[in-house]
Amino acid sequence: MQISETLSQDLHKQFTVTVPASELEGRVNARLEEMKPRVNLKGFRPGKAPVSFLRKQFGKSIMGEVVEQAVNEGSQKAIADNKLKPALQPRVEPVGSVEDVVEGKADLTFKVIVDLMPDFATTDVSKLTVERLTADITDADIDEALERLAKNVRNYTTKDGAAEKDDVVVIDYEGSIDGVPFDGGKGTDFSLTLGSGTFIPGFEDGLIGAKAGETRDVNVTFPTEYHAAEMAGKAAVFNVTVKEVKSPEETKIDDELAKKLGLDDLATLKTRVREQLENDYKGASRLHLKRRVLDALDNTHDFPLPPAMVEHEFGNIWAQVQDELKREGKTAADEGKTEDELKDEYRKIAERRVRLGLVLGKLGEQNGITVAGDEVQRAIMARARQFPGQEQQVFQFYANNPQAQAEIRAPLFEDKVVDFIAELATVNERKVDRETLFADPEDEPAKA
Repeated sequence: MQISETLSQDLHKQFTVTVPASELEGRVNARLEEMKPRVNLKGFRPGKAPVSFLRKQFGKSIMGEVVEQAVNEGSQKAIADNKLKPALQPRVEPVGSVEDVVEGKADLTFKVIVDLMPDFATTDVSKLTVERLTADITDADIDEALERLAKNVRNYTTKDGAAEKDDVVVIDYEGSIDGVPFDGGKGTDFSLTLGSGTFIPGFEDGLIGAKAGETRDVNVTFPTEYHAAEMAGKAAVFNVTVKEVKSPEETKIDDELAKKLGLDDLATLKTRVREQLENDYKGASRLHLKRRVLDALDNTHDFPLPPAMVEHEFGNIWAQVQDELKREGKTAADEGKTEDELKDEYRKIAERRVRLGLVLGKLGEQNGITVAGDEVQRAIMARARQFPGQEQQVFQFYANNPQAQAEIRAPLFEDKVVDFIAELATVNERKVDRETLFADPEDEPAKA
C-alpha cells in the first residue's frame, strides 16, 4: 500500500492511496484458503473443494470485501501516519474503474479527502464580562398564575352546541399520509382541550365548530422538526369522530381550589406558585445569560473554520429556511432580500454555530466536562412526554438512531460548558420587566 500527499492546505489535505492488484489478489487467496475447510459444496467432500472452484463461486464477492477493507485501512493509515485530527468523516473518491479492480485487472487507487480541525487557543473565560437579566415577581404575576391553575383544573359539563376554544372534545381519530395509516396516529375516547396545543398545529383548530356525533377530516402538516423523520414536514389527514363536547365551568380561587390541588389552603398554594414562578424567572434569566456568554465567546475567538463543517451546517439551516418559506408560501423577496442575500445571512449564522461548537467543545475537553448516559436518557424521556400516546415510538427512534442521540446530547453538553463559564466570568445583573425577561434572547441584542 502506497500513500502520497497530493494537496496540503491549513485545514484541508488530500492523499492518493494505491493498493497493487497483486496485494489484493493475495488477500483474496488468503480468504479463500481460510474459508476452504468450512465450505461444503455439492460434488465435493466437506472442506475438499479446490480453491480454483471456490474462486469461481465466491471470488468476486470476496474481492469486494477485500477492496472495502483496503479502503478503510488506507484512509485510517493516511490519517494516523500524519497525526491528523479530522473535522468530519474523511471522504473517499475512487480513481479509475472500480469494476476493473474487483475483476483483478487494475490496482486499487483512491483519494482520501480530509478536512482538519483548526488549532486555536481558547480565551481566558475568567476575564469575560457578561450580563444577567433579572425581574421581580409581582402580586399581579401570582394572580395571573392562579387564574391559569384554576383554568387547568376546572370541571366540564356536556353541551349540545358546537365546540369552541377551551371546550373539551372526546374523540376517536385515525391519521393517514397519502391514504396510508401510520403508527401512533390512532386513538379512541381521547379528551382534547381545544386551544391547549396538545396535538400538532392545525389539528385542534380543525375541530372548532364540530358537534357531538359529527365526523370530519382534519388536514394538518407535521412540523419539519418532528421526531419521526418519515413524517416530518408531510401533509396528513386525520379522520375524527366527535363523541362528546364539554364546556368549562368557572372555578373560584379560594381554599377549595387549593385543596383540589392537594394543598391545605390558598396561602400555601400562593407560596407554591411563587416558588414555581421563581424557577421560571431563573430559567428565562439563564437563557439571556447563555446568549451573552455565547456572544462573548464569538467575539473573542477568530480562527479559520473547516469549510466542510460550515457547508454542512449551512445546508441544514438553509433546508429549514426553505421548508419554512414553502410552508408559508413566501420567497426571499417577501423578507425584503434577494436569495443570495438571505443565503449570506444564514451562512454567517452557520459560521457562528460552527465556531461556537468548536470553542465549546475545546473548553469542555480542557476542563473535563462530560454528559453522562443517564442525563441523556432523562432528556429523551422529557422529549417523549411532548408526544402523548407516542412515547414508545419516540424511545425506539432514539434507541435506534445514534445521530438523534447525539442531537440530544449536544445541547446538554453546551449548557454544562456555558454554566462552567458563567461561574468564572464577571456577571453583571440588570433589572428588567417581565416582558423583556421572557422575550426571545435572539430579539434583544446582547450588550457587551
